[in-house]
Amino acid sequence: MTRTLLIGESEVPRIGLGTNRLRDTAEHAAFVRDAIAAGIRHIDTAHLYSGGRSEAAIGAALASGRPDGVVVATKGGYHDGRPETIAGEIEESLQRLRVDRIDLYYLHRVHDDVAIEDSLDAIVRERDRGRIAHIGVSNVDLAQLARARKATEIAAVQNHYNLAHREHDDVLDLCATEGIVFVPYFPLRDETPALREVAARHGATPAQVALAWLLDRSPTTLPIPGTLSIAHVRDNLAALELKLSEDDLAALDASG
Repeated sequence: MTRTLLIGESEVPRIGLGTNRLRDTAEHAAFVRDAIAAGIRHIDTAHLYSGGRSEAAIGAALASGRPDGVVVATKGGYHDGRPETIAGEIEESLQRLRVDRIDLYYLHRVHDDVAIEDSLDAIVRERDRGRIAHIGVSNVDLAQLARARKATEIAAVQNHYNLAHREHDDVLDLCATEGIVFVPYFPLRDETPALREVAARHGATPAQVALAWLLDRSPTTLPIPGTLSIAHVRDNLAALELKLSEDDLAALDASG
């Protein structure tokens, strides 16, 4: 199993950090720095998260310097996909993150009343200005991803996916074939007998087993479990070293 992936020019471990609960406090900024010290190199946030306070906390955490290879991804356009709205949200994200260029920017959601190409056009314009390095899409089906890829190069896809929710198998499989990073959000699920049994055999936690299953599911998966606990960050990163057997994988596959 490959333990790292390339996002643009940056090679990152295949376990990232979700930050939808971060607040703009000194404590949470310190947590982000501690997570990076523990080995996190991919941090995921969004304009929407905590009313912008998640982005602000990350900006504060990295204001004094960002270690080499740390990738911060954010998203915009969740409530409104109009280009002018997305352009405004990009501006706010740049300010909150305290950067001149966003490493990876996702269209957070496709809207029925705005063509995906129009929403993406606002992001492409900012990329062409040098203010976004790479573009991703989130919450997309196979047809929407195909349209997005015709509009621009897509570096990453972020969809809801885990042992219990496999509705996007086709999107994940295409990403694997095309070498596109697939970022499962909400990657953990409630414990099941199969998870507990496999975890007990390996002396691991059920969460570590669920993450290891995702890493085995495709060579381009990069789960982003959310936490505010540095102990959980370390536990999650330890899943990179967990090798599941064929019997383990078969039991987990059947439990979904």
